[in-house]
Amino acid sequence: MASTPVIGTPRVEDGAAIWRIARDSRALDLNSSYSYLLWCRDFAATSLVARDAGGEPIAFVTGYLRPESPRTLVVWQIAVDAAHRGRGLAGVLLDALTVKTADAHGVRAVETTVTPDNTASDRLFTSYAERHGAPLTREVLFHGGLFPDGAHEPEVLYRIGPLTACRPAGPRASSAARPGWSTSPCP
Repeated sequence: MASTPVIGTPRVEDGAAIWRIARDSRALDLNSSYSYLLWCRDFAATSLVARDAGGEPIAFVTGYLRPESPRTLVVWQIAVDAAHRGRGLAGVLLDALTVKTADAHGVRAVETTVTPDNTASDRLFTSYAERHGAPLTREVLFHGGLFPDGAHEPEVLYRIGPLTACRPAGPRASSAARPGWSTSPCP
């Protein structure tokens, strides 16, 4: 049986592993390796990494606070290494990041974009909204013609919120929670 991953703040040294996980996902738009190093430095407060027993990154979620709406967490990317998929780790990371940003920044909503062919992300964010009892709306944010290569699928904006319970109830909550967390409303 695999050990329980340890979830924590990414370090600059994690940038290369996070880039490899994104590359190997074959679902994410791959950014430059340099951008993942910057992400681990400049957006570590709004991102998380899951580590195996040896301390190696096996999954990550990156996000940022939307400048025009600082109580909105924008989830940039989330991915799990192939060997660790199917265990709900992406949902655990998303729940933990919500708690982290709600506690530190008063986050009350989550936004992300998903392409129409990414059924795994659609399921992830739909179930996230259900766990949190929050409404989910979808609308095209960027149509494919806006991208320079002209071959990109539309990016559909998922808006989830307002969040009234930062700590979801149910079995996944205990997986993401640290001692002392409850399912009480956000502070």
